[in-house]
Order: sequence, then structure tokens, then C-alpha cells
Amino acid sequence: MTSRQGRQGDDPLDDFERRDVVVDGVGKRVYVTGDGPAVILMPEMPGISPDVARFARWIRDAGLSVYVPSLFGVDGAYPRAEAAGTVVRRACVSAEFRAFAGGGTSPVVGWLRGLARIAHAERGGPGVGAVGLCFTGNFALTMALEPAVVAPVVNHPSLPLDDPGGLEMDAADAAAVADRVRRDGLTVLAHRFEGDRWCTGRRFAAYRALLGDAFDGRVLPADAANPDPPPFFRDVVGCAHSVVTAHLVDRDGHPTVRARDDILAFLGERLGGAAPA
Repeated sequence: MTSRQGRQGDDPLDDFERRDVVVDGVGKRVYVTGDGPAVILMPEMPGISPDVARFARWIRDAGLSVYVPSLFGVDGAYPRAEAAGTVVRRACVSAEFRAFAGGGTSPVVGWLRGLARIAHAERGGPGVGAVGLCFTGNFALTMALEPAVVAPVVNHPSLPLDDPGGLEMDAADAAAVADRVRRDGLTVLAHRFEGDRWCTGRRFAAYRALLGDAFDGRVLPADAANPDPPPFFRDVVGCAHSVVTAHLVDRDGHPTVRARDDILAFLGERLGGAAPA
């Protein structure tokens, strides 16, 4: 299982079907690949990078369909430091996102729930997986208010940016999510690096306080992170952060590869995909 681009180059995404999906009158580009039950993979900042696309292919190779919505940035672009002044700034002021404390649940989650309904209708199976990364990390949890979502993965969630112990959802949604998790026996899988300043231990503690033992939060040592990530992650993020994308070390037995395989197994068990290769 390998990426389709060089470590320093953009990804053409030419093995994905490009679709324009409309939910409640709002259209977005979605990249689709694979067969079997669906997983909605939401990109991290600054967009659908080659590393995010690589992770999508791993999900596909595990026997699942994957739907990757374009939410910000340039699709397939290699993550460069200058994205901090363009992509990140635009997302933080966008009406679709609630990047800071007190903003409540991001409105884009409603669109993502609609995408989950569409994907479930198209691909069948017991339900849909939702994987959020960084800026979109918590979206996977609030997507669980859609009954079709049965396998939420909340990886290194960074919102709200100004509250390390906060959750990017309003009180009513938080209560409803906790009720859904208890009622339907869901488990929420999550990963972060120790010492991550964007996704702190306080944030994981807040998830556990909300969800109890249903929250399976796993912490990797900081020195397990790829020491040579793309410029955006080196110069802007500035710490071990993206467990299964930019900071993954693609080597058998490595802690980040084990985290990737844990996610693939979690999705496969709940959705009925094949075991990861």
C-alpha cells in the first residue's frame, strides 16, 4: 500500500471518482473510491493532501468505500507553510466552521451528515464510518447524530483552537451525542501524540467526561512522529500531531502504523470490511 506521488509532490487523485454532491442545496466536490460499506474521511488542514489521500487508499484497500469531501484548500496539494496565511485564515472566518470557543457546533457538520446518508444509501452495510482529522476531528463525533454513522474516529481534534479543554459542539449536541453513544453502544476511537499542543490531554479528558468508557483515547509518544513532515506541519503546526498522515512513519511495526491498522480494524469490524492487509 503506497502513495501515488513523490514525497515532495502533489497528488493527482486520478484514481478517485470526482463527484459534485448537493445536500440541502449546497454542493461540494467529493472524491470517491472503493467498494463495500462507506467511510466519510474528512481532511485535515490544509486540505486533501497526498498524505490524506494515502490514508483514503488504505481504507479502500481494507475493503471499504471512502468518500473524501473537499472542505478547504487545494485538492491534492502538498502541504506548504504559506497555507497558514490563506487556507487556515479563510477557514477560521468561514461561516461553515466554528474554530473558536463559544461558537458551538460547526454548521458544515449538517452537510456531512447528509453526505453520510447518501453514502449509506449507495453502499449499504450496517452503517457508515466517519473519520475526522485535526480541524475536522470532532466532526466525526457530532456526525454520530446521524443514525447511519456507527463508527466514529476522532483523530487529534484541534477545535476549538483557543480552548485546549473544549469540545467543538454546543451543549444540546453534546448531550444528544452522549445519549446516542449510550443508547446504541457506540465506541469512539481517538488518537493523539503526547505533548501535542493542538490536541491536549485536557481535550481527551473532556471527551472521556462526556462519553465515559465509550471513549477509547490512545496516546502515542511524541518521539514516534515522523521527524521530517511537510513544511506546513514542520513550520506551522510545530509539534507531533497528525498520527496517520503527515507524522506517520510507514514502516512495519511502527507505532503510527499500528494506530493506522487499529483504525482500519475498528472500521472493518463495525462496517463489515475486509481485514487490513
